[in-house]
Amino acid sequence: MDLVSDVISAVRVGQPVSHRVRVSGSWCSRIPSYDGMGFRVVLEGSCWVLPDDGGAPFTLAAGDVVLLPRGTGHILADSPADGPTVERATPFEQWLETNGLPMTRDAAQSGPVHPQSPGAAGPASGTGPAVEMLCGKYQLDRGRAHPLLAEIPDIVHLPRRAGGHPELAAAIDLLGREAGASRCGADVAVPSLLDLLLVYMVRAWLTQTAADSHGTARWPVALNDPVVAKALRLLHESPEAPWSNAELAARAGVSRATLARRFTSLVGRAPMAYLTWWRMSRAAALLRDSTDPLDTIARKVGYSTPFALSHAFNRAFGTTPGRYRAEPASAGTHLPVGPTAR
Repeated sequence: MDLVSDVISAVRVGQPVSHRVRVSGSWCSRIPSYDGMGFRVVLEGSCWVLPDDGGAPFTLAAGDVVLLPRGTGHILADSPADGPTVERATPFEQWLETNGLPMTRDAAQSGPVHPQSPGAAGPASGTGPAVEMLCGKYQLDRGRAHPLLAEIPDIVHLPRRAGGHPELAAAIDLLGREAGASRCGADVAVPSLLDLLLVYMVRAWLTQTAADSHGTARWPVALNDPVVAKALRLLHESPEAPWSNAELAARAGVSRATLARRFTSLVGRAPMAYLTWWRMSRAAALLRDSTDPLDTIARKVGYSTPFALSHAFNRAFGTTPGRYRAEPASAGTHLPVGPTAR
């Protein structure tokens, strides 16, 4: 797989959780911090986001997206609320009970069916312009987090602009049509579109950040550097191959010194150190997500014997593959994501 696909596949667990909400009038809801990667998509109308960390409030218009890679707590409101209003903000779960709509028609069969498209109708808590949005999150195993994810800010606002992020805009339009729809297959289409939404949000952030000449994030630049991007693609497509600095440099079309300098500067690890780190990450995922025997996993990640893999794994994780596989995923054993190995 390519790097971004690998990054997302490595940390994603379970199915995304999403709620469709429609509200009007004066309102203010608090979403506390949570474990997961959150998102907010405005389908109709507008609202305000007030970050818990004291950051400046900002407005969301129809088609805008907010990505919250670490589940940062925040306030959603109809306006940039003052202190007393924020203190009285309705907890999200309680707010959802009053203003929530079914994500699909099938989900509403046991109760009243609300109108099915943005702008039609639905529960509303007051008079005035309505806002309809999707509020959801993806479950993550942060023990497998790639350093690219660590560079994404706590709150990423991706406004809808003419000609900007067309794939993301298309995914939002499709979600708007499918959410609450009575079309056959909606229960399959919506989770699949939410998976696409995550890919497009990460892509949009990479594109937006790479274009910022004053940015400090390295991974968006790395993926736009032709030499480093090619080397990363080769390593992720075939982590099991017997790579060497000389072979990787030849395939990338540069000298070993040039590859080492550019790769280490942008990735934070030398090429072979990064390969070892990625092989350990893949081995950890295979140990948790498959029943493959250790010798099969060893071959898949570039080690000739289970003993060789066990030695490398123990150095990286401080435990054996067998113990790692046996312990619960919540135990917290994980690889460092920072540029510690060079």
